[in-house]
Amino acid sequence: MPKWIKFIIALLLLPVCFGAASALWRVLQASGSADTTWVPLLAGAACWLVIYYILPRPMWIYVFGHELTHAVWTWIFWGRVKKMKVTSNGGHVIISKTNFLIALAPYFFPLYAVLVVIGFALGHLIWDWKSVLPWFHLLLGTAYAFHVTLTWHILQTRQTDITEQGYVFSAVIIFLGNVSVLLVGIPLLASKVSVFAALGWWFEGIGQVFHRLGRWL
Repeated sequence: MPKWIKFIIALLLLPVCFGAASALWRVLQASGSADTTWVPLLAGAACWLVIYYILPRPMWIYVFGHELTHAVWTWIFWGRVKKMKVTSNGGHVIISKTNFLIALAPYFFPLYAVLVVIGFALGHLIWDWKSVLPWFHLLLGTAYAFHVTLTWHILQTRQTDITEQGYVFSAVIIFLGNVSVLLVGIPLLASKVSVFAALGWWFEGIGQVFHRLGRWL
């Protein structure tokens, strides 16, 4: 698909972005009292920030997760992964097919945080890990902060994933992907609002944007 078409699609998706941001704000407000969730989550994020700014950044671990995310999304779309190379300075993966989601997935899909969730879910299913729930939230906060900070770090340099899709289109998809993760993840973690309610607020926010546009026009 030509970049100019993706640019137009990105502009058309801007009301969806505003609706997503509005819904996320409402979810955060509704979930603000979930202290037993937010305290360990933010503590884990703070621990990672200390590591991020004081110690050498574990770029090999990040690059491995980045390339593995490309691979995972290739498998989701029934593609094949032929080769993967990872170094501290960068990496690449050779795959049988691609699309914009496969290309941009590492920038919005927090692979290590998802692995933490899967690991805890399996452990809880087998050993009933209710007593270690705060530690799960702590580790999840660390893993998500790892994703956000190092993704932002590599976005400061030229990324072929971004340039091939177009900057505006990539920005919109990355924003929507990250907000979608939060609109599903926060309700599941905080248990103050349902996922369906969060998604409903998203559609409501989109409708409000179009209503205001209609009034201005």
